[in-house]
Amino acid sequence: MDILPASLLDLGPLQRIERVSFDADRWPLLDLLAVLTFPDVIRLKAVADGRMVGFIAGDRREARGLSWIATVAVLPQFRRQGIGRALLEACEAGLATPRVRLCVRIDNSSAIRLYERAGYERVDIWPRYYKDRADAIVMEKSFAAR
Repeated sequence: MDILPASLLDLGPLQRIERVSFDADRWPLLDLLAVLTFPDVIRLKAVADGRMVGFIAGDRREARGLSWIATVAVLPQFRRQGIGRALLEACEAGLATPRVRLCVRIDNSSAIRLYERAGYERVDIWPRYYKDRADAIVMEKSFAAR
């Protein structure tokens, strides 16, 4: 498995990953185009056996001294193999801010465990954040030496 920069050429595989990973909360086409083309967005893909099996995107919010990871997704048949963690670590390294935040559905226990094991802590709850009105947990990781 390799972690590589993602580009507009990855739109089709990214749509498939979004569709199977997020159901009603998947990003619309314009958001996917934006995340694959906007400058200053760190966008990485995990490639296994010649195909894209995971994706992550994040952007720096320098004025606030932090970055946001906007999305992380791995195809179901490739989960629990360290791909999500590898994407997370590679994105964090590219963001290089003292703090990184992300949101996760309150009922996504496997993702919450992944983020907690990676050093993220719960810092807030955003009520009714998702389309089905599920809450989001805001998690943050601090990096002392950045």
